[in-house]
Amino acid sequence: MNRQRSYRLRVVEVIRETADAHSIVLEPDEADAGRFDHRPGQYLTFNVPTEREGGAARCYSLSSSPLLGERLKVTVKRTADGYGSNWICDNLREGDEIETLRPAGTFTPRTLDADFLLFAGGSGITPLMSILKSALHAGRGRVALVYANRDERSVIFRDELVALEKQYAGRLHVVHLLESVQGIPRVETLAELARPYAARDVFVCGPAPFMDAVGEGVAAVGVPAGRTHYERFSSLAEDPFTEPAVVLDTEAEAAGTVEVELDGETTTLAWPTANRMLDVFLAAGLDAPYSCREGRCSACACVLLDGEVELEHNEVLEKEDIADGIVLACQAVPRSERVRVTYDQ
Repeated sequence: MNRQRSYRLRVVEVIRETADAHSIVLEPDEADAGRFDHRPGQYLTFNVPTEREGGAARCYSLSSSPLLGERLKVTVKRTADGYGSNWICDNLREGDEIETLRPAGTFTPRTLDADFLLFAGGSGITPLMSILKSALHAGRGRVALVYANRDERSVIFRDELVALEKQYAGRLHVVHLLESVQGIPRVETLAELARPYAARDVFVCGPAPFMDAVGEGVAAVGVPAGRTHYERFSSLAEDPFTEPAVVLDTEAEAAGTVEVELDGETTTLAWPTANRMLDVFLAAGLDAPYSCREGRCSACACVLLDGEVELEHNEVLEKEDIADGIVLACQAVPRSERVRVTYDQ
């Protein structure tokens, strides 16, 4: 069992994508390389240095494709009051190190052979770039990308997108929306852009108003809610790099059991009702994935195979996810004596 929670990544290159956005290329120690296997659309959680209480954990999506042999790369755009984004853009240089959790997140396609409709707003292009490149390289479907920005100078990956359109002519179609030209994207405009692709799986990332407008637009042209996927990040109230407080009174009458499939191994643990599932896993030394530990990010999501649990808090799982048996380990408390879950699906 691996009790290591976090890892240090070396900065091997810093790329200035635009005046406000930097890509940080990262490399783990050779012994840790397997811990950073990931799926297109996932993200890293950085421990951004700070003297303030509670730490400054920040989540940044990977723009690199895990299927192209690319090094880990996150792309960070400055925000006016963003402590993490400004610190990263101002301070990280080649040769530096930064502490991170393992890749996490469920904003990732179940198959790369589908046809996709991607909506990106600003730095929301980051996880979609990973999905786009992976689908074109390893999948057989077509990809349409609608990318909204303030102006032409704000377009991250502009040259790379042009090159990809040429390389995958007939499979990749990119539409740019520029606020300086067309104004702020309207629901009606987004709906018309989505209409020819209404049968596709939709992935959306960007500022909240943009994602809300996209949601209205795709719903208006008949895209079912279960086929529209959103990546939403919010500030963390707690520090996920600290050890969780766990009370493991395994002899208490209230203790049941939880059986978990993780990394190809099955483990059965006592689960006192006062504890959340993830905390039980971590206290036992399991290398269970997590990020925020607040029910906001879905990094700890697993599938309930047997038994019943209750989620104390949930900001990310949709009704369709819950119907499929997906639960958040960081928020799950037992409602049956025996529970069985898996991370290996």
